[in-house]
Amino acid sequence: MTELNNELIRHSAADLAAKLATREVTAVEVTQAHLDRIALVDGQVNAFLHVNTEEALAVAAEVDAARAAGGSAAEELHALAGVPIAVKDLIVTIGQPTTAGSKILEGWHSPYDATVVKKLRAAKMPILGKTNLDEFAMGSSTEHSAYGPTRNPWDLDRIPGGSGGGSAAAVAAFEAPLALGTDTGGSIRQPGAVTGTVGVKPTYGAVSRYGAIAMASSLDQIGPVSRTVLDSALLQEVIGGHDPFDSTSLTDPFNDLVAAARVGNVAGMKIGIVKELHGEGYQAGVENRFNESLQLLKDAGAEIVEVSCPNLKYALGAYYLIMPSEVSSNLAKFDGVRFGMRVLPKDGPMTIERVMGATRAAGFGDEVKRRIILGTYALSAGYYDAYYGSAQKVRTLIQRDFDAAFAKADVLISPTAPTTAFKLGEKLDDPLAMYLNDVATIPANLAGIPGLSLPGGLADEDGLPVGIQLLAPARQDARLYRVGAVLESMLEEKWGGPMLAQAPELSSASTTAGGSN
Repeated sequence: MTELNNELIRHSAADLAAKLATREVTAVEVTQAHLDRIALVDGQVNAFLHVNTEEALAVAAEVDAARAAGGSAAEELHALAGVPIAVKDLIVTIGQPTTAGSKILEGWHSPYDATVVKKLRAAKMPILGKTNLDEFAMGSSTEHSAYGPTRNPWDLDRIPGGSGGGSAAAVAAFEAPLALGTDTGGSIRQPGAVTGTVGVKPTYGAVSRYGAIAMASSLDQIGPVSRTVLDSALLQEVIGGHDPFDSTSLTDPFNDLVAAARVGNVAGMKIGIVKELHGEGYQAGVENRFNESLQLLKDAGAEIVEVSCPNLKYALGAYYLIMPSEVSSNLAKFDGVRFGMRVLPKDGPMTIERVMGATRAAGFGDEVKRRIILGTYALSAGYYDAYYGSAQKVRTLIQRDFDAAFAKADVLISPTAPTTAFKLGEKLDDPLAMYLNDVATIPANLAGIPGLSLPGGLADEDGLPVGIQLLAPARQDARLYRVGAVLESMLEEKWGGPMLAQAPELSSASTTAGGSN
């Protein structure tokens, strides 16, 4: 890469926006720099399933032309116009394949754009391509993609988190300054933690889910992936807002997020340590970085209080009944009849049931099949009340626990994940061990509250990223950005710069990982 390109890919989205606004650089230069980076390193990382070169450069050229023309054409441009972005391949886009990381949708093109994609296009943000994920977002490691695993840019032998490991890895590897992810039980925040990036799950309903292929509709949420807290605030303001196409979309305005990220102090705020979300079972290096973050917040004038959410111990069990139950319903549409892959049975009568069975057997991976079977069982006659009904009651108890905790604290804090990134293949044969990686992130999805993960430093044992999670009451996303930005600033002052600057350099492409489809 040229020296200019190497410099451009390391700027935050906010800095790039400022440089574009003053025409210090062009949108084509910025977009091309990231496309060059993808060509250079994505053979190792496998963050992208599809690269959208022509369209991205065409949008960038439109932005440059509008700025060159000046007047109203330039004034009407969004602040992030010309800043490129990657999109998780669970979010439908016109003109690019949407596979959900599954063979059953290989090569499928959506006839419409997701609402968030429409908003990116309206803001004239060049879409670099679609990022890898665990199939239908089912996984904690991005090893369950039908197109090969994504690798962690910090250590290519380790996982980048899941299910949105492609988006997090793309941002961590400087292939994109921003990305969109989806978070059902931590799939934005947990990858953020293990790749040293910022990941945000907005309040449920704050960002439209229309056009995101549903896994568990009452839990799924689209949100930003970035390298700074301010960048995530900027992106959430682009993609947020009420959408009549989404029946769960909130009508509340969320326009104070960027302002909150720029407040610069937490004096007088109460930060609650969640008793059940640290300590036993958490890696020592994770606990050390967590305690250091607490001390920094205390030094900044925040009051640290301990809160208890006793029903969080049931969160994992409740989640793994509610989520697969909704999976079994949402994935029924992939039947080999309406769209996607179709596999005909080799012999016997050609019935719809047999076509469906052959298609789903060939098109779905093991983890998807496991969750469909579990969910169908939980919803079956005689077991509905005992399993799904009981899990929903636990969900209510967890929501009440959070209500009580937020009566004592403005925001809650915990480690994002109990450990740093584990090695590829290490937990593939042990689904229960894999599920435990989301133990700290799942409660926010069950309660519908917003959560943010930001880099907290490197673990002593392995030198890998640790994430710090902040949680706020529903509709109070601005509090996350305020506290997150202050903590981020203090941590970077301590480190002498962004944590990603310490990541090992990826120098050239190879065929270690999968590649684009």
